Amino acid sequence: MAQHNSIQVVQHLKPGGIETLALELDKLSPSKGNRYILSLEGERQHALNTWPRLQPVANRLIFMNKQPGLRLGLIWQLAQLFRQLNISTVHSHHIGPLFYAGAAARLARVSHLIHTEHDAWYLREMKNRRLQKRLCKLLQPKIIADAKRVALDVASYLKCPPPQVILNGIDSQYFKPGNSVLARAKFNLPYTKYIIGSGGRLAPEKGHKYLIQALPLLPKQTHLVIAGHGSEFVPLNELVTKLGLSDQVTFLGRVDDMVSFYQSLDVFCLPSLNEGMPLAPLEAQACGVPAVVTATGASREALCPISGRIVQKANPQALAAALLEAMLSETQASIPRGFVTDHADIRRTIAAYQALTNVS
Repeated sequence: MAQHNSIQVVQHLKPGGIETLALELDKLSPSKGNRYILSLEGERQHALNTWPRLQPVANRLIFMNKQPGLRLGLIWQLAQLFRQLNISTVHSHHIGPLFYAGAAARLARVSHLIHTEHDAWYLREMKNRRLQKRLCKLLQPKIIADAKRVALDVASYLKCPPPQVILNGIDSQYFKPGNSVLARAKFNLPYTKYIIGSGGRLAPEKGHKYLIQALPLLPKQTHLVIAGHGSEFVPLNELVTKLGLSDQVTFLGRVDDMVSFYQSLDVFCLPSLNEGMPLAPLEAQACGVPAVVTATGASREALCPISGRIVQKANPQALAAALLEAMLSETQASIPRGFVTDHADIRRTIAAYQALTNVS
């Protein structure tokens, strides 16, 4: 039997949901063939320096260092690369990788072209809808949506049948409950406070400002800890100072040990304004931590229906009410964790993708 070599193609390799999923699919895949992850943008050493999680697979990462704008020559470069590596499956994530890697896969006569849609908000723009329709018609990829909501939105925007759904998953053997006292000591967090945590890029669309605005509406013994960095770091710190919350908020910056971060929390909150199918609530819940998320994208599908709470986005009052309710409830760690292990373990996700190419 010929060796089955595969390559996943992403726009860039920076910390994020799409990129994390690509790494997890690669790490736990049972495939015997060679596996690669290709980043259209970015430079190898910079990516490795800024995201240590890439180090274990550094020898299988490929960076094209694509510059801004249309680069049609890149399609031919990728086609040659796919032939050289004897690629049997190309798996693109999002519209840019589909354009370049999808066209290259067809030029190189790659056997399987899989494309995953992680969200549909970009299809609100007519030019993106037109491009996506043309790409799907021309390239004929096997389209996958990573959540039911995403599938329905794609179908609505493109006026087509809903794509097959393969739910995003996380490694529930890696993300698991632990000792909260030890975890808090690692981040120098208060032992006696009720700790709300949030993680992700500090960007406007992540809605952290609404979570900070909700904090004064909660009991004084509440402490907020935020993991991540980004363009909103300074504005968010200024908001904390303005509201007199400096002794109740901790910014951790980049956190590599997210398991310990989740284990330090009493509740996890994702206050996003835009999401596809988020991984962070799944990771937190796998660690036995209940989650509060905003009603955007497919967030509801990442939420345990028993222990989780979903609220209107951009609404500090609603966030505060849901968080207070979570504070007053006593949720056993087995409840949110059981939801993840039953519905969203990465091994289920991998098995479904493997079935698309009939490769074991």
